[in-house]
Amino acid sequence: MSHQQHPTQQFHRSPQPPAAKNRSLTSLKRFLSLFLVGITLSLAVVSCQQGTPSNPAATGGANPAANKGNIELTLVSFAVTKAAHEAIIPKFVEQWQKEKGQTVSFNQSYGGSGSQTRAVIDGLEADIVHLALALDTAKIEKAGLIAPGWEKEVPNEGIVSKSVAGIVTREGNPKNIKNWEDLAKDGVKLITADPKTSGVARWNFLALWGSVVKTGGDETKALDFTSKVYKNVPILTKDAREATDVFFKQGQGDALINYENEIILAGQKGEKPTYTIPDVNVSIDNPIAIVDKNVDKHGTREVAEAFVKFLYTPEAQREFAKAGFRPIDATVAKEPEFAQKYPPVKTLFTAQDLGGWGEIQKQFFDDGAAFDKIQGSIKR
Repeated sequence: MSHQQHPTQQFHRSPQPPAAKNRSLTSLKRFLSLFLVGITLSLAVVSCQQGTPSNPAATGGANPAANKGNIELTLVSFAVTKAAHEAIIPKFVEQWQKEKGQTVSFNQSYGGSGSQTRAVIDGLEADIVHLALALDTAKIEKAGLIAPGWEKEVPNEGIVSKSVAGIVTREGNPKNIKNWEDLAKDGVKLITADPKTSGVARWNFLALWGSVVKTGGDETKALDFTSKVYKNVPILTKDAREATDVFFKQGQGDALINYENEIILAGQKGEKPTYTIPDVNVSIDNPIAIVDKNVDKHGTREVAEAFVKFLYTPEAQREFAKAGFRPIDATVAKEPEFAQKYPPVKTLFTAQDLGGWGEIQKQFFDDGAAFDKIQGSIKR
């Protein structure tokens, strides 16, 4: 016979006599009194330990990361900045550890500037965005994630890195490509990225367009010229890095338009690029911004602002310059290593010279605008 009881039978008790019942009631009252005293004392101790809501030091204040030993930042950037950031971030981490005693780690995401912009708007919780053009940053601002006036919060109108456009050719330059005009010749195959997904590709387009309108040509001539160039493009890649891989690793194309910095980086990785920087060129200006809504949510504003500020220091600008970007710090730009590496461009124009990014987007890259018309006219 089993001695195991059903769970519902474990708390069954036999009826008690009256005397026993009275003793039990007295014991129960004493127990409850002691229990309530204990609860009261415990609450008093906890109250003293926690402090009041008016004491930010006791509650952690508005910054939930303030009392943590580690802090995490998410940096979202366009593809070709990866080498620079991977050199800069350890320097900042070391400095912050010394100054604040906190360990900072970075989540890093790299890709086409347009694709990165959409990802942030769609929910990628970036604390900092470093994008290829101010238009993309403005889209994130319009989505309510970045406060207006972001470009006034940091030096140089928010521009933290810059480059120019270059033309890479095959060894020996068999097609004799020396300037923008040569890219429109019959029989030339050009590799470049897609302006619909890539910031660098929009700069490439502006370099081509500006090479006409900044040397006396009108917009009709500029449209005809850019149409001829894009007819020579067999494939539009999603970003600058993929364009570089298609040209170098896959061996496609006679020429490649890309950032000067990406071309220099390819050389550092073992390629031997033959390239030219045309005398008429566009200043490729890349902005940095803090994503206000996300840093406030994450409690990372202080460290995010410090990192952005660090990117403007000579130490960080040297790393940008080593990775192929033209330094924005005048002192660094004059250092012998970089002055020789980045000779001045004769005719250098900016996005503002073409009406600013709002007008540029409307004229060239919106659905149905100039670039779509050019693509629609091409039979592949």
